[in-house]
Amino acid sequence: MASAKKSDGGIVETIKTVFWALIIAGVFRTLFFQPFWIPSESMKDTLLIGDFLFVNKMAYGYSRYSCPFGLCPITGRILGSEPQRGDVVVFRHPVNGTDFIKRLIGLPGDTIQMKNGVLFINGVEAPQEPAGVFEEINEPQGPMRSRPRCENGAVGDGGICTRSRFIETLPEGQKHNILNIDTNGGGDNTDVFTVPAGHYFFMGDNRDNSMDSRFNQRAGGVGFVPAENLIGRADRVIFSSAGTRMLYFWTWRSDRFFKAIE
Repeated sequence: MASAKKSDGGIVETIKTVFWALIIAGVFRTLFFQPFWIPSESMKDTLLIGDFLFVNKMAYGYSRYSCPFGLCPITGRILGSEPQRGDVVVFRHPVNGTDFIKRLIGLPGDTIQMKNGVLFINGVEAPQEPAGVFEEINEPQGPMRSRPRCENGAVGDGGICTRSRFIETLPEGQKHNILNIDTNGGGDNTDVFTVPAGHYFFMGDNRDNSMDSRFNQRAGGVGFVPAENLIGRADRVIFSSAGTRMLYFWTWRSDRFFKAIE
């Protein structure tokens, strides 16, 4: 009988431990840092498929989307600070509820336009400086097993896929890499977008492989993103896996451990 009571007590203690561990993890995820694993190539070569990072939830304050499933009882944002142009941001898609990661390009009131693959902010060109070629093997990547889109045409399995790389400079002087395949793609020539008050305009660094604010939400794009949809800022890659599973340590990219995101 005593043995049965000890066993029951041990089960109860285990349940309590798991319960409080989940509570602590949930609070940490909501208030401080949220894990995020890069699933697509839209931010290459800044972020690669399989990069694992923690999103800084304190950077812009909190909204209902700070909680899992958007359950925080918050209207608007609290304890907020303004994001800066050039930040790499995780946000909730305004329509489909998916978490996206893109670079913040347009602030409220800005005008944004693409002309022949070149970005114009408030009518001023964001200059691009050639920075060589980005190369990778044409093979299935990540859990989605997607293949890269190549500038050098149809590349066979195992061949080298290339894209032109440029350093783009934003008006405040912030520099980052972008990739381009051509200057006449679907998002390379656009109308002028005027960012509404309380909203932001985002673009992927892999310019010809990103469904972002250049594209209408009805067509699967992001459109303008409300301020309350911002979740946090991505500052640093913790580690990166080139395989189909994060725990396949033999596929980790050692050169990306704790890599700062520019």
